[in-house]
Amino acid sequence: MEEARDIDWLHAVANGDRKAFERLYLRYHARLSRFLARHALQRHQVDEVINETMWVVWRTAGDFRGESKVGTWIIGIAYRCFLKMLRDTPAVFSPAGATATEADESPGPDETEARETRDWVRRGLALLPVEQRLTMELVYYLGQSYEEVARIMECAVGTVKARMFHARVRLRSSLPGLGGELARLPLEPAGESR
Repeated sequence: MEEARDIDWLHAVANGDRKAFERLYLRYHARLSRFLARHALQRHQVDEVINETMWVVWRTAGDFRGESKVGTWIIGIAYRCFLKMLRDTPAVFSPAGATATEADESPGPDETEARETRDWVRRGLALLPVEQRLTMELVYYLGQSYEEVARIMECAVGTVKARMFHARVRLRSSLPGLGGELARLPLEPAGESR
């Protein structure tokens, strides 16, 4: 149902409907922010990539062929806009999550452990090459399937699987040295065979 609504909105955007564009923008803004905030040093850079992404959506909505979900198509555009910005201004980006900030309101032991685990994983992800890191984040954090990641990254599904394999190998070897226990990180998505 949501996908059908997104497709309707995208068709309306292709016909110049600003209200439909606003709806798509609002629907995907938080998702894109979470994805991009793991990489940008400053909030305005995340906003810049999102704005560029949505500008491309506005201009190319009529080009959507329905070969993927609307969300996969939009994330793919964001991914390419992010890589373009990364190429154009590499000094403004940090690996994996430099902007991740969480309010400290005297967290309990479970919250503290969860935060430590997230920080530990972010440090491990920061050590990965950008393609491996982005592949893992698309799969684990955004819940994309390997097929969807392949569409987003414009590569073969086998390439996605290889990037995931090599990223896991690197994480298994680097995480213990970063101060965490290897067993605390699930390196396979729970209940998934991708």
